[in-house]
Amino acid sequence: MESYVVFKDLAIIIIAAKFFGILARKCKAPQVVGEIIAGLIIGPSILGLVNQSDFLIEMAEIGVIILMFSAGLETDLKDLMKTGPIAALIACAGVFIPLVCGALLYMAFYGAAPWGSEGFYKAVFVGTILTATSVSITVEALKEMGKLKGKVGTTILSAAIIDDVIGIIVLTFVMGFKSPDSNPLSVVVNTVLFFIFAIVVGFICYKIFKMVDNRYPHTRRIPIAGLALCLAMAYIAERYFGIADITGAYVAGIILCSIRDSEYIASKMDTNSYILFGPVFFASIGLKTNLESLNASILIFSVAFVAVGLIAKIIGCGLMARICKFSMSDSLKIGVGMMTRGEVALIVSQKGLSVGLLTPVYFTSVILLIIISSISTPIILKLLYAKDEKKIKTA
Repeated sequence: MESYVVFKDLAIIIIAAKFFGILARKCKAPQVVGEIIAGLIIGPSILGLVNQSDFLIEMAEIGVIILMFSAGLETDLKDLMKTGPIAALIACAGVFIPLVCGALLYMAFYGAAPWGSEGFYKAVFVGTILTATSVSITVEALKEMGKLKGKVGTTILSAAIIDDVIGIIVLTFVMGFKSPDSNPLSVVVNTVLFFIFAIVVGFICYKIFKMVDNRYPHTRRIPIAGLALCLAMAYIAERYFGIADITGAYVAGIILCSIRDSEYIASKMDTNSYILFGPVFFASIGLKTNLESLNASILIFSVAFVAVGLIAKIIGCGLMARICKFSMSDSLKIGVGMMTRGEVALIVSQKGLSVGLLTPVYFTSVILLIIISSISTPIILKLLYAKDEKKIKTA
């Protein structure tokens, strides 16, 4: 393929992704949904205007690295440390129940597989997709109702942060076990060694960045150095520890999230992501989605996948909240608030595709889950709060 063709592909991707992203936002859906649909429309499945290339694959990989780095930067480490056992327990239940339910769902459709087999890891990976929570839609809904800073809102936010951390660790283990030359002990050892390395190097880098930030505040060298740290951690995680590169990028964000200019770094990353790398990544999901092999079996699986994804979060998080002495009404709100899925589910799916744990046709299931959870969560939350307010007025 001629090298200049990529310019045409990028121009089409950017225009289409932004157009459909704006349409999605007008329809009260996440912008990323529109960008995925754009990739689906311009890709081989429908119009065939853009085809996957090695260049676009690499661009998408950079996009996902920057997204995870930004997610780490936006983590409030102090809040994460102060959330206490309640949010941690809710997050653990919100990971464990969907993980098990997703694996059982896959086995129900495609047969039970023995421990350690290819089928077993594919089933566990489907469960892993369901572990991540995206609370951006929930946050917007709670903010609109003035409930964000309440006990329920704070618990949802804290649990969602811990939820994503646990989800990334689960992904790390699953991908490690999938490697043919690995064994359970080496995966555990490599994972532990990586996090020890991350703590030691992270502390040193944090001190250096803090010193430089105090001396040269709000200068462009800070985000440039931050991006270099992100890419280096992603490389080291994958190359030397066999850990997913997105884990290294996320850890790099965590390292820098407490320095004074963390928001400034995040804003610069968001600019790169919003203009180019983000649209390429999300559109690439649509480009890879294979509608030609879509059949009745996949559609039925997708419906079941969405139902299990939503219900498992409500049961896992809601039940644990109830055990932790929340009222039945508040427990239900926490469960509903945690059921939205977004970027992290797509990122996990992308990694699964790259290592052969997922086939492109299943992106349809993930996209449906994101769309339905993003639309239904604000509606259900508003109904639950309205019901409570009605009870208070009639009491």
